[in-house]
Order: sequence, then structure tokens, then C-alpha cells
Amino acid sequence: MTKTNAVRLLEAAGIHFIAREYDIADGELSGVAVALKTMQEPDRVFKTLVTEGKNTGLNVFVIPSSTELDLKKAALAAGDKYVEMIKARELEPKTGYVHGGCSPIGMKKQLPTFIDETAEMYYTIIVSGGRVGLQIELKPADLARMTAAVFRDLF
Repeated sequence: MTKTNAVRLLEAAGIHFIAREYDIADGELSGVAVALKTMQEPDRVFKTLVTEGKNTGLNVFVIPSSTELDLKKAALAAGDKYVEMIKARELEPKTGYVHGGCSPIGMKKQLPTFIDETAEMYYTIIVSGGRVGLQIELKPADLARMTAAVFRDLF
């Protein structure tokens, strides 16, 4: 396995995680498709979304892959009037990660991060490992600690 920023940071912090690689040949990269490929519950597989707020700038939201981000709830969580998704082509320059491989851990710059509160219902959740084809399973509290995130109602 090629180590990503996310993997290196978790190892350096001594946080227990499980890395899972999956086949990307079919081009199916949605969180639900990844859950099926890795034989995990779709509600435990979380996707990482990056938005830009009018006043707050970039924010990161981590939500179950089977849901859609409620932009009003996201703006409220971020303390802004409104937020909007950034364009896919802006993702790599702003975060260091590509679409389908965006991890909340190890972005170019630490961004305000919000994890949907449903994550706390699970012993572990699964997020991108920092590249397409790699997922990381870890405790929600460890993810929050690594990203300085807070738990909020986001969908």
C-alpha cells in the first residue's frame, strides 16, 4: 500500500486504524458503491465534502455516503449565512486531494471540519484514506481529534 498523508499522520499519532483498498477499474467511486465493494454498511462509510462560505471560507463536512449535505445546516454549523460546494476542479489545489480520494485527514491546510452526529452511533466509521481506492476505518472520536472536528446535524 502506498502511504498517503492521512495514513502517515494517523501512524505518527499512534491512532489505530484499518486501511482497506478496493478496485477502481469500474470507475464507480460513490460512497455507496465503495461500501458495497468493501462489504461495509453504507451508513458507516462517510464521504468528505468541501464547501466555501461567504464569510468563513473553506469548510469540510463528513457525512454518511448515503445522504446529501443540507447546505443550510452546513452553513449554521460553520457559522456562516450560506455555503456552497466547491467545484471538483478546485478540490486538489485547495486540499491536496482529488475527487473520490478526498480524506478529511491530511489536507494541505487544516480546515474547519464538521462530522455528522450520526457517526457517534458507530464504534468505527470509514472515510477516504487520501487516494482513490483506499479507505480508512477508525473511531469517530479519533477522526474528530485528528481533524479538530465537531459533531453536528448535517443532513
